[in-house]
Amino acid sequence: MRLLKTELLAKDVMDTVDALMHEIARNVPKGVGSRGKIRVEREELEKVMVDGVDWAKRNGYAWDEDTVFIEESGRLAGADPGAVSDKAFERGRDQPGTLGAGNHFLEIQEVAEIFDQRAANVFELFEGQLVVMIHSGSRGLGHQICSDYIKVMDRVVRATGIELPDRQLGCAPILSREGRDYYAAMACAVNYAFVNRQVMAHWVRESFERVFVKSAESMGMRLLYDVCHNIAKFEEHFVDGEIKKVCVHRKGATRAFGPGHALTPEKFRHIGQPVLVPGDMGTASYVLVGTDDAMRETFGSTCHGAGRLMSRSEAKRKISGQALKSELEAKGIRVLAGNLALLAEEAPGAYKDVSQVVEVCHNTNIAKKVARLRPIGVIKG
Repeated sequence: MRLLKTELLAKDVMDTVDALMHEIARNVPKGVGSRGKIRVEREELEKVMVDGVDWAKRNGYAWDEDTVFIEESGRLAGADPGAVSDKAFERGRDQPGTLGAGNHFLEIQEVAEIFDQRAANVFELFEGQLVVMIHSGSRGLGHQICSDYIKVMDRVVRATGIELPDRQLGCAPILSREGRDYYAAMACAVNYAFVNRQVMAHWVRESFERVFVKSAESMGMRLLYDVCHNIAKFEEHFVDGEIKKVCVHRKGATRAFGPGHALTPEKFRHIGQPVLVPGDMGTASYVLVGTDDAMRETFGSTCHGAGRLMSRSEAKRKISGQALKSELEAKGIRVLAGNLALLAEEAPGAYKDVSQVVEVCHNTNIAKKVARLRPIGVIKG
């Protein structure tokens, strides 16, 4: 997840939202199997996997300050391209800077409500502000790494007799050869995902510049934060009264470090890490802030999103993509979708109410509400 701020007021740009969306869609490829404007051969792709956003910075796709506001500074250590299959390399070579499909999106949003003025001031968020949220990951490369290692994990489970509560789960001891190989490959996917979102953010900035004929700097298009979900990381946490190094798996969860943590950008350290929680395209997304309670209770973690109520196939059976598009546009939400059938899979009715999910996190104090963001324009594959 990534959120770009601007100093623009949403009400002042409503007449240009359609032009802005079309310019972004022209620059940022979307859809299943989409290919980007960047094509990297194996040697260069290995640098993407190891260096993360440092690669993007060297190649002109990042501002110097961007890495400060990315989890792990945009580069997860431990990546080893030697643990990645040739098929994964092939799938990843032409997808940097692509949105993909499914629940991935690029949204133009308005800050609709502020809940915590102190935190909002630190995050430089204000009511009526125009912002851009990007949700995408490691694309076909990460998907292939997952597919490859599911087979490896299945073999480990059978060989060791590990009992799992669900057939869809797989695992290996983290210090085993298989466990180390998977972590090294996963880190490659994480760094690729950082680059993917960074390149898209670069092209979003360029799109704003073309539409408004101003520099991205003058429009205040700074990165609030970029935070992962669905990854595992080695971190230090209090366990049984002492600090221990543990491997934290955040599946359907996101990091929410509280005040004072050394890995939180210095600008936010006194208040806590920004947390980005995407909603469905018809309601809202949220900015939260991490807490001390999250550090004590949930290994510095909170929800990533709302979670599904319907499977994708059920949503397609029950919901018309064209009708959904018309319904959203009647609410003033512009929609650019490459595939209306896939749009139906992500209908608001297919998901839990994100506001209720966020309220639970807020009331249990594992992340506190800072701002609610409403969608103005939605770009999906």
